[in-house]
Amino acid sequence: MIRIRREDLSIHRTNDRPFINLHLKMIGLIGALSVAIILLIGGFMSFFVTDTLETQIGERALSVAKSVAVIPEISQAFDSNDPSAIIQPIVQKIQAQTDAEFIVVGNQQEIRYAHPSPDRIGKKMIGEDNERALSNGESYISKSIGSLGSSLRAKAPVYLDGEIVGVVSVGFLVGSIESIIWEYSQEIWLVLLGICTAAIIGAVLIANYIKKVLFGLEPEEISHLLFQKETILHSIHEGIIATNKDGLITMINSTALKLLTGGEQQADDWIGKPIQECFPNSDLPYVLEHGKSVFDQERLFNNHIVYVNSAPIFYEHELLGAVATFRNKTEIENLTKRLAHIQQYANALRSQTHEFSNKLYTIMGLTQLNKKDDVLDFIQEETNIQQHWTNTLLDNIDDPYISGLLVGKLSQASELQINVSVQPDSQLHSILSDLNRQALLTAIGNLLDNAFDAVYDERAISRDISISFTDIGQDLLFEIDDAGPGIDEASLDKVLSRGFSTKDGAGRGFGLALTKNAIEAANGQLSIEPSELGGTYFVVSLPKDK
Repeated sequence: MIRIRREDLSIHRTNDRPFINLHLKMIGLIGALSVAIILLIGGFMSFFVTDTLETQIGERALSVAKSVAVIPEISQAFDSNDPSAIIQPIVQKIQAQTDAEFIVVGNQQEIRYAHPSPDRIGKKMIGEDNERALSNGESYISKSIGSLGSSLRAKAPVYLDGEIVGVVSVGFLVGSIESIIWEYSQEIWLVLLGICTAAIIGAVLIANYIKKVLFGLEPEEISHLLFQKETILHSIHEGIIATNKDGLITMINSTALKLLTGGEQQADDWIGKPIQECFPNSDLPYVLEHGKSVFDQERLFNNHIVYVNSAPIFYEHELLGAVATFRNKTEIENLTKRLAHIQQYANALRSQTHEFSNKLYTIMGLTQLNKKDDVLDFIQEETNIQQHWTNTLLDNIDDPYISGLLVGKLSQASELQINVSVQPDSQLHSILSDLNRQALLTAIGNLLDNAFDAVYDERAISRDISISFTDIGQDLLFEIDDAGPGIDEASLDKVLSRGFSTKDGAGRGFGLALTKNAIEAANGQLSIEPSELGGTYFVVSLPKDK
């Protein structure tokens, strides 16, 4: 199970950070964007309010002008001797009720009959915008400068007996209209200012949150970390597949692609696909469902047997997904074989060193006792024994690795006081390929170690071991007999299985399994029979290289 806590994460922060960091950039950019949008909205709202109010006021003035123009008393007053005496009172009442800035009535010659300022009655109308009403009979809205100043005015013709006899002008001063527009705009801008303030505060909060989520990293640092992560994932020898909590593949490295597809597909072909659809025998669905890890499982992916470890990923007690790491079983077994050979060489060297040390002590003791002749005899005897073994193995075995291993094992047997005999007719003169050599080294080392353990068993008949080997014929044969207690029939079928052992203790049950796999990889066979010495008889058969 993989549990990740924020405080456990170690993030490297570079010293060459930009002058303006991500926090300030985000506040500035989000704030500037918010202000720009609000200004745009404010400008549009101001334009919209101004246009709407001017239109509404214009329509209102036009409606009043038309209403005044159709009043019978006003149109009939144009035939009277003093039209203003009739029209002025009527217009004043209407102006007071409509809140218009002015209502002016004039004749065809644009002489005023009604005006907010009585002293201007009888004078000519100002603005020069009555032509369309007096000549064409149109009702319309216009802007012009009159006697009261710049105004928005509506014009409507006055008819009497079907003829245009005058014009009604109803207006609102531009200053008054702008004052109304400003009151509305002020409220809008105050609201927008509040929104702008909230947006800037939000920008600060968003920037703080994102910086927290990104562990305070700058974009450049994130890109560097991403590059490092991708480089690490694709450079390691283990295959890695990760999924999210829904079982969809989120990451797969190049080693996994090589094992699973032979390297013919890209990671993008797998990302986003359900793990059950791509790898039905994967343990990841189980891991996601139960939140438990699964270790050291053998699985078959694309004709490759792999060892798989699967574990859930938790962050702050929340399940984020799962990850599986795996490696080709063949690579692991090859590595194990190499380690086993190294261990065998080390044991052989240790045995030789220990035995040599004992002999040196013996020589030193005899020398101190002034037993010169005994010293010479002891040295000569040991020399003859070593020379015999060395000459025998060197003369009968051409491969230096095999002979070197046997010399070391014989020295180890001598230290353990085990009697190992090599049959006189043994020979191995064939040139070995790397595959056959590795298979023989693995077999000899593991089988002799098992034989040493067997003859040391309290049930053993003696401490005798017999070795014979030959390359006469079509195959290479290597035989080992021991006088140990042997293997009972119930265990005979399982003794070559990985993890099975007739001995007590942890870490056992791998030697014979590795030997069997190494021999089968070289197209050979490993057989077990009862030994004439009373224990077990192992026969290794390998085809010769052609």
